[in-house]
Amino acid sequence: MTTRLEGDFDYIVVGAGTAGCIVANRLSVDPRKRVLLLEAGGNDNWIWFHIPVGYLFAIGNPRSDWMFRTEPEQGLNGRSLAYPRGKVIGGSSAINAMISMRGQAADYDHWRQLGLAGWGYDDVLPAFKKLEDHFLGESEHHGTGGGWRIEAPRLSWPVLDAVGNAAAEMGIRRTDDFNTGDNEGIGYFHVNQKRGRRWSSARGFLKPVLNRPNLRLETKVMVDRLIIEEGRAVGVRFLQNGEIVEARTRGEVILCAGAIGSPHLLQRSGIGPTDWLAQAGIDVTLDRQGVGRNLQDHLQQRAIYKVSGVRTLNETYYSLLRRGLMGLDYAFRRRGPLTMAPSQLGIFTRSDPHRERANIQFHVQPLSLDKFGDPLHRFPAITVSACNLQPTSRGTVQLRSAKPDEAPAIAPHYLSTDEDRQVAADAIRTTRRLMKQPALAAYHPEEYLPGPSVGDDAASLAKAAGDIGTTIFHPVGTAKMGTASDPTAVVDERLRFYGIAGLRVVDASVMPTITSGNTNTPTAMIAEKGASMIITDSR
Repeated sequence: MTTRLEGDFDYIVVGAGTAGCIVANRLSVDPRKRVLLLEAGGNDNWIWFHIPVGYLFAIGNPRSDWMFRTEPEQGLNGRSLAYPRGKVIGGSSAINAMISMRGQAADYDHWRQLGLAGWGYDDVLPAFKKLEDHFLGESEHHGTGGGWRIEAPRLSWPVLDAVGNAAAEMGIRRTDDFNTGDNEGIGYFHVNQKRGRRWSSARGFLKPVLNRPNLRLETKVMVDRLIIEEGRAVGVRFLQNGEIVEARTRGEVILCAGAIGSPHLLQRSGIGPTDWLAQAGIDVTLDRQGVGRNLQDHLQQRAIYKVSGVRTLNETYYSLLRRGLMGLDYAFRRRGPLTMAPSQLGIFTRSDPHRERANIQFHVQPLSLDKFGDPLHRFPAITVSACNLQPTSRGTVQLRSAKPDEAPAIAPHYLSTDEDRQVAADAIRTTRRLMKQPALAAYHPEEYLPGPSVGDDAASLAKAAGDIGTTIFHPVGTAKMGTASDPTAVVDERLRFYGIAGLRVVDASVMPTITSGNTNTPTAMIAEKGASMIITDSR
C-alpha cells in the first residue's frame, strides 16, 4: 500500500548533502514556495560529526558512511577500494577532509570551451564568493557573510614546515591562498571549520533555516524511484519506516544525491543506458547513455617515509599522557591535533616541466598507517601523497538490480590510460626527489612505501602505483553537463535533464571534467549556481 505525503510541493530535493542543503536553503527563501528535502541518512547528532578529527571514526562506520566499495580494479592490480560517502545531513561534508579548494580557473574555462555558457571562471567566481564567510575578509577573491565558514588551520607541525621548505628548494613557490585561480604552490590548506569545529553544509545552510514553515526535511528516507508522467518528473516514491510513500511536486524534482546516488536513482527509475537497465530487469523510461558513465576521481600515490628527530602524530597518539593533553587542548582552547584535517600541508606542482599547469597535488600528513581505518604505525613517519589532478581514465556507476538498498557497481577504471600511468610514475619520482632535499636531511627520511626495492624505471613504478594507489574520495561526472549535440550529456548548461521536463541534477555528478583539487567546494558552487538558475527559470 502506498501513502501520499500531505500536500503538493513546488520543489522536491533528493539528498541533503553538500549540494542539497544549499539548494534547499536558497529555494525556500521565497515563503510562497514549498520545499521538500529528502535525506537517506539521519541527523548529525553524533559528536564525531563535529570534532574535526572525527572523520577517523565516521569513515568506515555504517552509521555515517554508505560503505561502498569499488569493483576489483585492473589498474590497481586487482584491488578493491573502500569508497566512503556521507550518510547524514550534510552528506560527505560531514565526514570529509574539510579542505576548502576551488581548483583552477582553467578548469572552469575549459567547461566554457566545451560550449557550457555561464561556467567559465569569471562566471562561477561570484557564486564561490557568495557562499563564503572567509577569514581573510572581503576581496576580489573571497567573500564574507555567507554560510560556508573558512578558517586557517589551528595547529602546525615542524616536520610539515620542513617538507614545505624542501618543496621550495625544488623551485616551487609559496602561497598563502590556494584559491585565487592558480593553485600552484606550497601552503597550509584552509579548512571548513569554525573555531575548531567542523563546518558542514548542514551546519552552514540547512540548520539555520529549518524553522521556515515552507521547508520540510524528512530523514531516513530511501528514494526508490522518480515518478514520470507524460515525459515530466512529477514526484518521487520512497521508503520510510517500512512504508511506501509518494510525494508530488507542481514544480521540479532536483537530484542532489551525488555522483553515486543520483545516477543510481535515475537508473532505478528506468533512465539510463538501455542495456544496463535490461540486465537489471527494469523497463526503459528513457535511454540516456551518459547516466552512470564518465566517472572521474583523483587517485593518489600514498608514499610513507619514516623519520627521526622530529615529532609526528604516530608516537604522540600512543602516549597516554600526550593523548590526554590533546583532549584538554581541544576542550579548553579548541586547538591541537583534534582540530586536524586529514591533510594539512598542500603542494601543487607539475609532474613534468612540459605541463601547462599544476597537475599533481600533494597531501602531506604528520602520520602514517597501512590503510584508512587501520591504527597508526608505532614508528615516527609522515605520509606524502601525490594525486593526479586531471585524470584521463573514465569509469562507471551501474545498478545491479532494482532494489534501492543494493549498492551499485562502482568501477573507476583507475590507471586505464597511458597518460595516467605516466603521471602516476612521475608523481612517485617527484615524491622521491622532494624527500631528498637538504631541508629534510636532519630527519633522515627513509622510504617505507612503496619501498626502496621499487626501481625508478617505468615498469616498476607503474606496478607500484597500482599497489599503493588509493582514492582521495572525489567522484564526479556521472550525469555530466554537455551540449545538445553530445550523446553522452545528461543535463544542459542550466542543469535541466535532457528528455525529461521538471527534472534537474545539481551536484558533483554534473561536472564534465573533474576540478584540479578537492571537490567539495566546487560542488557547493554548483549548488549555488543551480539554485539561482532554478529560481530565475521559474519566474
